[in-house]
Amino acid sequence: MLKDLILKTRSYRRFYQEHEITTAVLRSLVDLARISASARNAQPLKYFLSNTPETNRIIFSKLTWAGFLTDWPGPEEGERPSAYIIVLLDTGIADDCYCDDGIAYQSIRLGATEKGLGGCVVASVSRDELKKELDIPEKFNILNVIALGKPKETVVLEKMENGNYEYWRDENEVHHVPKRSLDDIIINY
Repeated sequence: MLKDLILKTRSYRRFYQEHEITTAVLRSLVDLARISASARNAQPLKYFLSNTPETNRIIFSKLTWAGFLTDWPGPEEGERPSAYIIVLLDTGIADDCYCDDGIAYQSIRLGATEKGLGGCVVASVSRDELKKELDIPEKFNILNVIALGKPKETVVLEKMENGNYEYWRDENEVHHVPKRSLDDIIINY
């Protein structure tokens, strides 16, 4: 069951923008991150939630999408995320989140998949501009942004060939993601 959930938890970048994601759903996803493990149990992560067209528009304008798809500027109007979760480091608690952000991203994305949603962790963010535009207090550092919505694309896992890990889209807009084989990543058996 967990493997099926993980196989469905892909990085989606096109969504049914009109599909509403309520504040209650966003809070339930962050709650999954909250109850997940935390290095040293410091729990230094905080979250900024967005599900309104106005705030979503601001966040979208500060993101760069899919680095390997050089001819694609990101999702068009109507295919943009319905919601975002901005993951923040509270520097009043810690200067480093260690691995907490990765744990939080996976917990949130697995929870989203379970609810029929999909998402993408976006690391290419104009952090200073976004922080200023959303009036996020100085003590919070933006780590990354999780874009969320009802997926409007198909993502297929492929066998990695010759170490090439670049994802691509075919003529039908199917998103292909190469993965290393299990034997390639275990070094002693």
